[in-house]
Order: sequence, then C-alpha cells, then structure tokens
Amino acid sequence: MSPTPTWAEQAAAELLRQHQEGERFAALSVPTALRDVASAYAVQEALVRRKCAHLTTRPAGYKIALTTVAMQTMVGFEGSISGQLLACQIQSSGATLQACHYGRLALEFEIAFIMKGDLPARSQPWGHDIAEHIAQAVPALELVDDRRADYSGLRQDILTLVADNAWSAGLVMGEPIQGAELSRLDQICAVASIDGAEVGRGKGSDVLGHPLTALAWLANHLTARGLSLRRGDIVTTGSLVKSQFPQAGSRVTFQLDGAAPVSASII
Repeated sequence: MSPTPTWAEQAAAELLRQHQEGERFAALSVPTALRDVASAYAVQEALVRRKCAHLTTRPAGYKIALTTVAMQTMVGFEGSISGQLLACQIQSSGATLQACHYGRLALEFEIAFIMKGDLPARSQPWGHDIAEHIAQAVPALELVDDRRADYSGLRQDILTLVADNAWSAGLVMGEPIQGAELSRLDQICAVASIDGAEVGRGKGSDVLGHPLTALAWLANHLTARGLSLRRGDIVTTGSLVKSQFPQAGSRVTFQLDGAAPVSASII
C-alpha cells in the first residue's frame, strides 16, 4: 500500500495540476490554505520534486525575487522570496521562446552568479565576503510564468507565489561579464529593449543596494531552511528592470555594461 501523501505533497500536486490545465493563478486552497512562509516553502520543495520527476531534470540553482523597489511595487510586497531553477529550462542567448507554452510569459533582467564551490558552513551570517565563492557573473533573462495573475491582489496571495516556485519558468544565459569586479557590480548599468526600443534601465544598486547583498540574503535564507548553495549553482539576483510581457513576434534584448547582449525571440 502506498503511503498517504503529506499535506505539502497534496498541495504541490494541486499546483502542478493547475499548471497542466492552464488555470489562472489564485490563492491555494487545496487541501487547505497555506498557513505561513514555512509551509509555503515546504510546498515549493514538493512542487520542484514533482516537476523534476515529470521533466526528467534536476535543480540547477535559485532565483531571488522581489529585490528591487520596481518589482516590490509591481507586486505590492516589501520583501524578497526565493525559488528554484531547473536545469532543463536553462538556455543560451538567442533562444526562441514559444508564448503558448506559458500561462502568461514575462521576462526579467538579471545579474546571475555561478557558484565556484559548495558554500562552507559557518556560524555567522554571510555578507559581501561571499564573493570569494563566485566563479562568474553573467547577464540573464529570467522567464516568469505568472499564469495571468491579478497583481492588484497579489499581496494577499504572496504565500501561494512562494509555493508556486516564485513563478520560475526558466533562464536565458549570456556570456560572463568581462573584467567584472564583483565589489563594483552595484555601479553596473543595464538597459532592456524590445524590438530595438528601450523599455527600461537600471543599475546593480537597485538590487538590495548591491547584487552581492542579494546573494548573501539567499545564502542566509537557505541556511535557515537547512539548505546551502552548491558548486555550479546558478543564482539570479532580481530584475534590474520591471518585468516585461513581450508579445509573439518580438525580440527582447538585455545589455549590461561589459557584457555581450542577451537576447530571446518570442514566437
């Protein structure tokens, strides 16, 4: 006889069903409403396990969401959350994305880090000294599937957003930023364009004051959950530009100082 699924596994199964049937994002109520942040992350872990089994893939790192004023204002929540990246959803610059594969596709404009080695355990919180454990800094377009969410009520549904893996739907990776001084990434400038027209710009300092601050936040957040960053993990640190919702037929480009542009075409 199979064991009875846990509450988190039942909730994850319900979220996966909603994805597969193309249902609109709404506060999770099956089997019951989410109780707190810890229960939301428990459901996220179960959902990621189910997705990895369904897609025959593995976790490849983490996304940090809601690290800039622009994104917190857009969502209506003052705080950061995390989700997990899946290896099969990571593509190279120039990727073609099919809009019909998502409930509603949004793109975000990120500085991503690739970890050099397993982050060692220690008693004190991480700060910018986490830089010595970074192998590369890379510009990236993060794919988000918000499942046609109503942003006016999203503050009340933030626990479901956490449980739904922070809407993580993939990543388009660029080439490493040449000659990047990690301590100076707060000064780097970014421009986002759709079909050659600028749609937004930002700076590294928009991300919690510094992208390294965002990475340290994640490391400390994972420690509190009994987890840790590992060698080769990719970590996105938050969108420097407000999320964009490109239409089919458009081409999105992200330019960071010192790096080749990252692009994706929507069909």
